[in-house]
Amino acid sequence: MIRDLLLMHHGHLNDDDKLEPELSDKGKRNAQRMGVWLAANELLPDHIICSPVDHVKTTAEKTSKTSGLNANNIQIKKNLVDASASGVIDIIKACPEKAMRVLLVGNNPSLESVLSKLSRTDVPKTKKDKILSPAALAHLRIDCSWSKISDSCAELSQIVYPKKLPSLFPYPDVNGREGRVRPAYYYRQSCVIPYRIKKHRPEILIISSSSGKHWVVPKGIHDPGLNAQESAANEAYEEAGVEGRVTTREIGCYQYAKWEATCKVSVYPMEVSHMLDEKDWEERHRGRRWVTLEEAVKLINNPDLANIIARLPDFIGRYKK
Repeated sequence: MIRDLLLMHHGHLNDDDKLEPELSDKGKRNAQRMGVWLAANELLPDHIICSPVDHVKTTAEKTSKTSGLNANNIQIKKNLVDASASGVIDIIKACPEKAMRVLLVGNNPSLESVLSKLSRTDVPKTKKDKILSPAALAHLRIDCSWSKISDSCAELSQIVYPKKLPSLFPYPDVNGREGRVRPAYYYRQSCVIPYRIKKHRPEILIISSSSGKHWVVPKGIHDPGLNAQESAANEAYEEAGVEGRVTTREIGCYQYAKWEATCKVSVYPMEVSHMLDEKDWEERHRGRRWVTLEEAVKLINNPDLANIIARLPDFIGRYKK
């Protein structure tokens, strides 16, 4: 039975002096283009491995999401950090046998050494004497179980370079003919209205925007692999540091222009049951405050969202019956 091994180099990095450099915008987009390519070519992995190094992990997440997979299923392997070629091969050997297609995101020089060891044929190099440049992916086909892989056991099917892929992303899916500057799932978003009942009246938790210039409620891209409510709950946890019950029905939706197109935002109320301590809230730089419903309607800078928030008492009154 043929198995597919996909070896992917992490994306381009920012040119800075950080001890642990971050993925650049170019690196993020190229990782996402590779995710589209995997989905379009029916090579979706059923097992994804990467190291905990930030730019490697981000590459795996961007690739996974854009291919339509849940990034929460990525397996983080600490022993991939600074692993030798033989160490990487040992990690591949330990993959579950039920997995038919494995994506391993790593870095050089170990990744190129693994590719050279496993391939039966010579591996072509680029002009810069490299095999796998940033965000490039090698597709190997293996006719044995993972535990039995050895030198020269694989057939190199192809090496894919992001610079040869379309610069725009297909919309509304991988087969779409429209091209957009961001992956299709960016244009579908979830928003949550965190509320609590105090003296029989709802209070709304608002947070400062990322720029700190105005007040908002948690909102973000609807991540692939999650339903809209789960994605909204994630935004509430990350941006506002709160947990609670999200309604199964949306209270409304609105649209706004971004990324040279229009984003649609589904809005869900969430009754807050727990607030993280400031020290445990990752985005505490934002600031958060409880306000009355009337104050929230005045402070939220998007009039469409403010109108939706104004309908909250009637919505939750019907919803709880």
